[in-house]
Order: sequence, then structure tokens, then C-alpha cells
Amino acid sequence: MIRRIVEINQELCNGCGACANACHENAIAMIDGKATLIKDDYCDGLGDCLPACPTNAISIIEREAAAYDEAEVKRRAEGKHQQGHGCPGSMVRNPQVRQAVNEIEMEMESQSASENHVSMKSKLQQWPVQIKLLPIQAPYYENANLLIAADCTAYAYGNFHEDFIKNHITVIGCPKLDAGEYSEKLTEILKNNAIKSVTIVRMEVPCCGGLQNAAITALQNCGKMIPWQVKVISCTGDILEN
Repeated sequence: MIRRIVEINQELCNGCGACANACHENAIAMIDGKATLIKDDYCDGLGDCLPACPTNAISIIEREAAAYDEAEVKRRAEGKHQQGHGCPGSMVRNPQVRQAVNEIEMEMESQSASENHVSMKSKLQQWPVQIKLLPIQAPYYENANLLIAADCTAYAYGNFHEDFIKNHITVIGCPKLDAGEYSEKLTEILKNNAIKSVTIVRMEVPCCGGLQNAAITALQNCGKMIPWQVKVISCTGDILEN
């Protein structure tokens, strides 16, 4: 049948996950860092997801599609309610085992710091750090190793300054909280400065895929061959294997 249904422009999608959270039918999921319509018959075509999208990547079109299956949507919604629902990145987590390990590690670190009077020093080399606030050109970019990091990574990973910020120029952002796309700004920074390398650090949650996609797009569009790598931090503060 021909009916109204949502269409998602994958090129415009920044992976923030806001549309998946706004869809009452749970018809949209984050797959490989991009919003994707799971199945035609889950979408009622009313477009509750449209206002949530910061990049206008979603539209309503008319095309051949299976009829909206209200009964199946209700069944899935009941299952989601029992398991917990919403944006995967904002899911409440309670990693009790890891928490116990963290408490032991914190106690040991506290004792060590007390005994040795150690004070951690910031490794940050420049200001500002927010992508939206950074200039296109600045002296500190020249021959720099660029760190493009999601906001939450520094809070999740305890040794972030020593392992990532040290000897890097740091830029941070969150595609779920910031309006607009990062790739154009990052492209200009890479194009107009002698950047030696790029390290992308993101959280494991799907919405962080938007930052990774923007950085990779910038690397592809800057007209240079710049070595780059991606590091993924788990919600329990570990570096995951790529």
C-alpha cells in the first residue's frame, strides 16, 4: 500500500539518537552510529521524531510500505517498558561488580596520594576546548597531535589526562547536546593547519557515533593524508578493543 512514512537521510544524520528517543513506536534504532528505520510496519507516519532531529535528517514521504501494525508496536512497547527504554546512551546503568573494584582502586589511590603527597597536574595545552568555540586557525595547531573527544570520556576514563590529553591539542563535543554538525568545522581545522595525527575518543553508546562520523568525514574531506585512530571507552571506564 502507498502511505506516509518517515525517511532518514543517513548523510545528514549526526548519530545523536534524539529521534530514537522521541519515537513512541520504537521504530527507529541507532545502527553503526546512524538512525535507521527498523521496519516499515513499526512506523505510524505521524512524524513525532521530526522535531527532535537537530540536522533535519528526517522527513515524511509517501511510498509503498507495509501497513502500520499497531498490535505489534504495543507488544514491543510493553517489552521495552519491562526492560527499560529510551535512548541507549541515557540508559541507567548499575555495574555493581565494577563499582566494587573502583572502590578498592580509589581507596588504594587515596592511600598512595596521602603517603606520597601526589597532586595530579592538568595536561591541557590550550583553551578553549569546545569544538563550537575553537578558532579555525591558531598557533597551537601547528604540528599538533589532535585529540577529538566526546565530553563524557574524560569523566568515564580515570587516566584521561595522562593517556590522551598529554602532548595533544584537545577538542571536545557531544552531538546529542550541541545543535548542528561538527564535520565542517573540523574539516576547516584539518585543512588550514599542519596536524600530524588525529585520535578520536568516544564512549561506547550509539549517540557518540555522531562525533566519530563527523571526525572521519572531516578527515576524508580535508584533502590531506593524516594518520588517525579511534578509541572507545566503556561506561565502566575501560578502553574497549576495536
